[in-house]
Amino acid sequence: MGLLGALMGTAAPAGAATGEAFTATASDITIQQTAAGAVKWMSDRNGSTAYEGYCERAVRLAWNRTTHHASAIEHWRSSDGARHTTGLPPKGAFVFWDISQYGHVGIADGNGGFWSTDVNNKIGHAGSTSHFSHYLGWKPGNSN
Repeated sequence: MGLLGALMGTAAPAGAATGEAFTATASDITIQQTAAGAVKWMSDRNGSTAYEGYCERAVRLAWNRTTHHASAIEHWRSSDGARHTTGLPPKGAFVFWDISQYGHVGIADGNGGFWSTDVNNKIGHAGSTSHFSHYLGWKPGNSN
């Protein structure tokens, strides 16, 4: 495994270990987001209305995810992560509500609150998952 492979956690491309020239491009490297990074992405956009009506898109971008879901409720119902209906959502977890045919999703702060679109009609922080009605539960956050 070459240095690039060690850094990426995967084997280097064929030929890299034999001394053949290899140049990594930005598309060769995927940045994995952290829970703290996902929360920071949301908090950095505090007050923004750019994602109103696009909560699933906002959490996907916050986590730098490659997996796309058409809506929050589709994400909740999918096999993409284990569903939890009890317990405190850990920092960075996706938190879900059944508030419309599309549902709603935010990013847990790890203290019982969350960051989300549509908190007073903008990205904002709420101190409790009871801020919206019909809380469904949470799924672990990830950069899938």
